[in-house]
Amino acid sequence: MLRCIIVDDEPLAREGLSNYVREVHFLELAGNCDNPVSLMDMLDKNPIDLIFLDIQMPKMSGIDFLKIVKNPPMVIVTTAYPSYALEGFRLDVIDYLLKPITFERFLKAVSKAKDYYQLISKTTASETGPKTDYFFIKCGNKYEKILFEDILYIEGMQNYVSIYTTRGKYITLLYIKNLEENLDPQQFIRVHKSYIVSINKIESIEGNEIFILQHRIPMSRNYRELVIKQVVQNKLWDKIRFS
Repeated sequence: MLRCIIVDDEPLAREGLSNYVREVHFLELAGNCDNPVSLMDMLDKNPIDLIFLDIQMPKMSGIDFLKIVKNPPMVIVTTAYPSYALEGFRLDVIDYLLKPITFERFLKAVSKAKDYYQLISKTTASETGPKTDYFFIKCGNKYEKILFEDILYIEGMQNYVSIYTTRGKYITLLYIKNLEENLDPQQFIRVHKSYIVSINKIESIEGNEIFILQHRIPMSRNYRELVIKQVVQNKLWDKIRFS
């Protein structure tokens, strides 16, 4: 369950978003306010996972709030002004919703927030749990040791998976979902319903394909935004970053 706050100086906008939140089973409305100053006070008193943040507000803009607050919860920007989109994403917002907001677009944004929250939760769990650098799989009558650092990518095929490594390809009876649950999300990322790749082994991304050595791995549209955010965004050197 994601606890969320709505911040908007327009009462009708707050009411509309509140109704949307009540329709989504994994969201819980913890409160709402009409400016970022009041939001800061609410954050001090309540554990919050997600903020729906308007841009143009009295006392302080949503952009100014993001610039001064350290380690804010996840943020989805809600505004009537598309011109703030680039700066919003530079400040690591989860999504950018333009008013009037449809429920379909709202649901897509909060689903993205849920996926990111689960990813961070997995990362925290993996950091506190015991660490090993390998695992075993059964290939026919043989048990093969697989080093995490050797994995290039994994392909799921119904009730078995093919694990491609720097030492070769291994096939074992496993579901890709079960394998994903036991992989470190800081090292591996799902890019397609049938593919998981090693983040460190990615050499390039072009269109809907990921390139690892001589391999071309398909990336579905459903996963593309999350992949770009986790793999590329904070490590992208471009003119904007250094301006």
